[in-house]
Amino acid sequence: MPALTALTNHQVRLAARPVGNTKPSDWSHTSEPVAEPPAGGVLVKTLVLSLDPAMRGWMNEGKSYIPPVGIGEVMRAGGVGVVVASKNPAYAVGDHVYASLGVQEYCSIPESEFKRAGLAKIDLRAGTPTQWLNVLGMPGMTAYFGLMDVGQPKAGETLVVSGAAGAVGQTVGQLAKIRGLRVVGIAGGPAKCEWVVKELGFDACIDYKAGDLKTQLRDLCPKGVDIYFDNVGGEILDTVLTRITRGARIVICGAISQYNNTTPMQGPANYMSLLVNRARMEGMVVFDYVDRYPVAIAEMAGYLKAGKMKSKEDVVTGGVDAFPSTLLKLFSGENFGKLVLQVATE
Repeated sequence: MPALTALTNHQVRLAARPVGNTKPSDWSHTSEPVAEPPAGGVLVKTLVLSLDPAMRGWMNEGKSYIPPVGIGEVMRAGGVGVVVASKNPAYAVGDHVYASLGVQEYCSIPESEFKRAGLAKIDLRAGTPTQWLNVLGMPGMTAYFGLMDVGQPKAGETLVVSGAAGAVGQTVGQLAKIRGLRVVGIAGGPAKCEWVVKELGFDACIDYKAGDLKTQLRDLCPKGVDIYFDNVGGEILDTVLTRITRGARIVICGAISQYNNTTPMQGPANYMSLLVNRARMEGMVVFDYVDRYPVAIAEMAGYLKAGKMKSKEDVVTGGVDAFPSTLLKLFSGENFGKLVLQVATE
């Protein structure tokens, strides 16, 4: 590897708060020299970055579960990289790590920022770098704790999950099957629906782009929906609320159908179904479970190794410059599986 002083760090920064879909002018592409990490810190070379629907919310000004990305700041993104310089005995050159690296080729992390960045060593024997951004990463942790802690699944129940072919949805459905539930996915397009049934083992999958969703839910969930894991919000959430059972649990994970709206988010018109059915709707944020990640990772790594779970990633090459166009795939539904941007190879 060349001397650090000979390297240039290319970055993508937030230039403006987007209105609706992001556009090229919302981003600035910058570069700066790579320097040695500070005392106690590490320098990480980015290999792959996770692209997630939550990124759209991080760009908005206003109160949320995490501060917004500031104008002029490197765009926030979790990723897997390799340590290329270390001034900390806990990390050696060559260690593979997960951290909030940002959309850039190199990330210098001071020791004081280790916890905030979520810096952690990863074991590539448990999964590939892209799997560490999927089943073993934030989407997998979201699926695990959203289902197990908020959904409280019981064998024999019926679970419906939207965004079934996406990063969180695919893991929710597989975990539910392992726990003995009947699983019905909702996805966009016949190819995605066929994949979650034939490859992931869902009992059925509804193509929301074809036919009447309410009728298909009635036919595929004749006893109603005990758990609904919601990744999309909007009309789909509203429709599923008409089919919930008494004591149902609705897990609010995301609302990808609403993130680029230029008008206020659409709330559920059928919320009174919660009252009638004594049901519970609860939001979940994965960062609340950080202390328990190792337990979930160990369990899911075991499922991957045993062949009980699959992890599908949609990997786009092109480096950090490809980030703005690649991010848009999330909101058009183009991605098939967990969307990952490959920044570099080792």
